Amino acid sequence: MYRPPQYRKDDKEFIFSFIQNHPFASFVINGNRLLATHIPVLIDGNANNWKLYAHIANHNEQLKFLKDGAEALVIFHGANAYVSSSWYKEKDISTWDYSAVHVNAKIKLQTTAELENSLSLLVEKFEKKQENPLFYKELPRKMIEDHLPLITGFWLEPFEVEGIAKLHQGYAEHDIKSTMNHLKNSENANEKNLSEAIREENGIEQNKKY
Repeated sequence: MYRPPQYRKDDKEFIFSFIQNHPFASFVINGNRLLATHIPVLIDGNANNWKLYAHIANHNEQLKFLKDGAEALVIFHGANAYVSSSWYKEKDISTWDYSAVHVNAKIKLQTTAELENSLSLLVEKFEKKQENPLFYKELPRKMIEDHLPLITGFWLEPFEVEGIAKLHQGYAEHDIKSTMNHLKNSENANEKNLSEAIREENGIEQNKKY
């Protein structure tokens, strides 16, 4: 990943938290050409020692290249948006703010038991936020048994991890606050989230007028 020094994010806590908060990822492997699938990828462990897990449908073209020891690149995406230089005090070049984490990993196929546990954890993570959650264990057993042969689960054991957060570091305070304000007032939720990320990165006091 191209990472100018001022935007590099290699802190273990940043990486772990980022993956937890942005689980929908691009899963890329090299088959007869580069192949990508967009899937939820969850993290297991702690900031100092972790691995990823996910699954794909068996009719996915990636399946025939999904083998123990094969390499994959997993890309986690944060909030991002175009930033217009018209928001600045002085004329400048417009840009794009974003954050991301890249994980190069080795694939290890899951057993059926590991896959079931992974699915249970996946459902629990997102279903518990619902008003009337329906957890994996509550699904009809016949439905689960019919579904399991149609998917393949796998672990992703990281060997290289890179983080980046290009969030207006180094810009004049006026321009940072103006950028935050324009993004915050957008009707786009992604842009609102980016405004908050810029605020946190640059240490701007919350609820302070800007």
